[in-house]
Amino acid sequence: TTGLPLNILVNNAGVMATPFTLSKDGIEMQFATNHIGHFLLTHLLLETMKKTSRESNVEGRIVNVSSEGHRFAYKEGIRFAKLNDEEEYSTIAAYGQSKLANILHANELARRFKEEGVNMTANSLHPGVIITNLLRHHSIIDVLHRTLGKLVLKNAKQGAATQCYVALHPDAKGVSGKCL
Repeated sequence: TTGLPLNILVNNAGVMATPFTLSKDGIEMQFATNHIGHFLLTHLLLETMKKTSRESNVEGRIVNVSSEGHRFAYKEGIRFAKLNDEEEYSTIAAYGQSKLANILHANELARRFKEEGVNMTANSLHPGVIITNLLRHHSIIDVLHRTLGKLVLKNAKQGAATQCYVALHPDAKGVSGKCL
């Protein structure tokens, strides 16, 4: 790390409903992108965040951007033993399990922060349905999403507002382990 203070981390990289693909590290792409990347980055920065919180007496906040899509995970939840099983792969269920992992990760961080007495919070959130290119692998749905969606869906700035609220707003102080 650079040694610079760090109080806020928003994990917001994501892909959705992709065809079965493995990452460069050999992990199913949605789980690798939506969860493993966030998990690794968080844990690489965690000691810096704890140190910053202690030294500045300012609450550290970690926000995992999840999705209501977590409800569509495989019926057993996260299939750790079958992450790379192409035969049983479902684009939507794989997305759901990656977003469920985001929630569980934030909840476990919150539990640990409380146990350690660290002045930090961890939450997950569903930013709303936003006009993005996340559905690019499903052409007809993507076209409808980006054209008709302009009438009723959030734009990128509106979607970012939810994340900024949880990361910055004084009303969120001390709120931890929630899926907002």
